[in-house]
Amino acid sequence: MSGTTNGSVTISLDGTNQSLKLPLLAGTIGPSVADIRKLYGNLGIFTFDPGYGETASCESKITYIDGDQGVLLYRGYPIEELAEYASFIEVAYLLLSGELPNAAQLKDFDAGVRNHTMLHEQLRRFFEGFRRDAHPMAVLCGVVGALSAFYHDSLDITNPEHRRISAFRLIAKVPTIAAWTYKYAIGQPFMYPRNDLSYAENFLYMMNAVPAEPYKVNPVLAAAMDRILTLHADHEQNASTSTVRLAGSTGANPFACIAAGIASLWGPAHGGANEAVLRMLSEIGHVKAIPEFISKVKDRNSHVRLMGFGHRVYKNYDPRAKIMQRTCHEVLDELGIKDDPLLDLAVELEKIALEDDYFVSRKLYPNVDFYSGIILKAMGFPTSMFTVLFAVARTVGWISQWQEMIEDPSQRIGRPRQLYTGPTQRSYLPIEKRA
Repeated sequence: MSGTTNGSVTISLDGTNQSLKLPLLAGTIGPSVADIRKLYGNLGIFTFDPGYGETASCESKITYIDGDQGVLLYRGYPIEELAEYASFIEVAYLLLSGELPNAAQLKDFDAGVRNHTMLHEQLRRFFEGFRRDAHPMAVLCGVVGALSAFYHDSLDITNPEHRRISAFRLIAKVPTIAAWTYKYAIGQPFMYPRNDLSYAENFLYMMNAVPAEPYKVNPVLAAAMDRILTLHADHEQNASTSTVRLAGSTGANPFACIAAGIASLWGPAHGGANEAVLRMLSEIGHVKAIPEFISKVKDRNSHVRLMGFGHRVYKNYDPRAKIMQRTCHEVLDELGIKDDPLLDLAVELEKIALEDDYFVSRKLYPNVDFYSGIILKAMGFPTSMFTVLFAVARTVGWISQWQEMIEDPSQRIGRPRQLYTGPTQRSYLPIEKRA
């Protein structure tokens, strides 16, 4: 552990003489954490924290979130600055290495990614094993998990060079897999990657181009896609990242770990939130119906939820939402979408929610999902691809977290404990003696 000791906290068991002084560990910023690793050995008790909302599961130098202040830092850099000035490839290098690259480092890293964008040709036939109407996340999860069967020359996780090659392969190939997943679903030919294009341009090209005619990537849409990728690149120890780390703690290969992260991201409470925003706006239907909808949200018995507002961590305005809002207007202006009913609904809903005491008092501010769904819809992405796009962006964060975990000498296999509330020990009864 590289955290510094910053005092201690004492736990005493009522009715006994037993107590234990636990060291408080301080990071560079953020709250201190109590080191409870000796708690069971000394006092015979565990802590109980469903969902691990109050538990630090690891030490990390990658991403910092201050939910109360609305702060998101990648390696110390504010997300607002990175989204404004850095390319996604720069951000990928930063997350993986810890520092922004100089010109030569960026050129080499970019070339390394471009050199791995193609897929093994046999993977084309792998897609044919899926039904055409399969959910894209099911296909993505399956194909990424299968990469270890095609690229088993770099699966020694103790070898730094193997880890480096696997990182390049995953960052480069997941966009290709994602685009081919979409093409397979709509019955169009797979488009091979073009290494003369940037990361975001190449993804949009593979998604939209067809062999029959030339396709030119719109620079405004490419810039928006690059920004979207940056905003979703990492987000500390969320459910999918924790899944990647937990799978990785067993020694599983990186392709299997990322596939596990994709499966976790698929959940509607995690990666599917922007789909839920679009469904909510469609169900509202019209600006005039917003007051009735808001009334239902406030009614606990209605079970109607306001999607795209509030966050498990952020208790202030999600810093990514402000950037996404601006990006939304840039994309709609570029595409000539002046009177989009969903945008009108979103703007009015945001205004009401930010002024209504019910939502303000509960700190239900717009999050990154609120506008991202509208942007992706305007760019032509079907809602079934929204979470796939999220996975494309988050792959670099997962790989960075996995790599950090592997290189941590204090890392152990993940093994949470439990509060058991089932039957106590009992004896087996033959079936003829059971009531």
